[in-house]
Amino acid sequence: MKQLVVVAALLATIGVAHAQNKTDKWLEQMIRDQASPFLKDVLNQPDTFHYQLIYTKIDRDKNNKPHFTNYYFRVNCNEYFNPASMVKLPTALLALEKINTLNRYGVNKYTTMLTDSAFSQQTKVKYDSSAANYLPSVAHYVKKVFLVSDNDAYNRLYEFVGQQQLNERLWQMGYKDTRITRRFVTMNEDENRHTNPIRFMQGDSLLYAQLPLFNPDPFDFHKKILIGRAHFDRHDSLIKEPFDFTTHNNFPLEDMQQVLQAALFPEATPAKKQFHLQPDDYAFLHRYMSELPSESDYPRYDTTEFFDSYTKFFMFKAWRSKIPAYMRVFNKTGWSYGFLTDVAYIVDFKNKVEFMVSGNIYVNSDGVLNDDKYEYEETGYPFFKEVGNIIYQYELKRKRKHSPDLSAFQFNYRN
Repeated sequence: MKQLVVVAALLATIGVAHAQNKTDKWLEQMIRDQASPFLKDVLNQPDTFHYQLIYTKIDRDKNNKPHFTNYYFRVNCNEYFNPASMVKLPTALLALEKINTLNRYGVNKYTTMLTDSAFSQQTKVKYDSSAANYLPSVAHYVKKVFLVSDNDAYNRLYEFVGQQQLNERLWQMGYKDTRITRRFVTMNEDENRHTNPIRFMQGDSLLYAQLPLFNPDPFDFHKKILIGRAHFDRHDSLIKEPFDFTTHNNFPLEDMQQVLQAALFPEATPAKKQFHLQPDDYAFLHRYMSELPSESDYPRYDTTEFFDSYTKFFMFKAWRSKIPAYMRVFNKTGWSYGFLTDVAYIVDFKNKVEFMVSGNIYVNSDGVLNDDKYEYEETGYPFFKEVGNIIYQYELKRKRKHSPDLSAFQFNYRN
């Protein structure tokens, strides 16, 4: 008999999940002591909001090498939350890793990448009007993934890496509970296992052709994941049953935190968890993880929609808070179905402060999914703003044996 896990909003988390929560009492108490009545109310309703938090303290030694200490608050890999756009983080990293294996063909991340179609629901890409040269490339897709969390850019990187390689590489690195099963476009399970043929071009000359890929290994979907009390289907019909996330992407918060940490601090990452990237790949990633939409010329964004804190949940997105010029956030966010996630490295260059903070929350008080009625503005973003600020204020006062040299994370964003 298949195991049934019902995670409801309005939702009752199964009792075993509580037993598996990882919580450091020090972190919980520190947040509670500083929390506003609003935040205390959220923290007192874990079965409603299903929040999880990781605070990563960073201490530098005399050689400026970072050392990390993680503190947890309700972290549980068995309590499902939908990762939404967070899966773009490892997909972008593995696309950069894969493009490096094609150097012998004269291909790099800036090479023109033309996507063809060869299976049901696949679409082609021949040009990109947001690029300076109007041509698509892995580099330009990665930029768009981090600048505004572009869905089509993710789809194209997913197709380039291929579903099988994407997952097998993550499992090889130790992320056994992570699975990336789908693009962000309507496709069935079989269609998502097939990915497009791709050509890398220099002018009219073909440098390398990637044949269509297929993942022959089915995922293990024996554990059912049902959320909510009702949902709207793709035809806008109300279905009075929970929404089925069984075949959706899965990416636990601890895995997210480790992937971002590996992308930011490769020299302090165990060999097994290192991505096979070059120094210029890391510089490229760090720039676009932290660049603001208003600082981008290609693509150029309407900043009334894509305001500077558009993808900066911790400390800033609530009420479109202004990010001080002396601070930068290197991060990835995700939001969908009432689930909000942010995994961030926050740097204050003026006060020589750095830390990581990762978290998620579920804000869907009516328990209906796909109705576009979620409490992002009322509850979700204010939660991230306040938690981020509590940790930042602690960091401002924290004594450090060695002041960090943060110059490696400073960029000329107009260059």
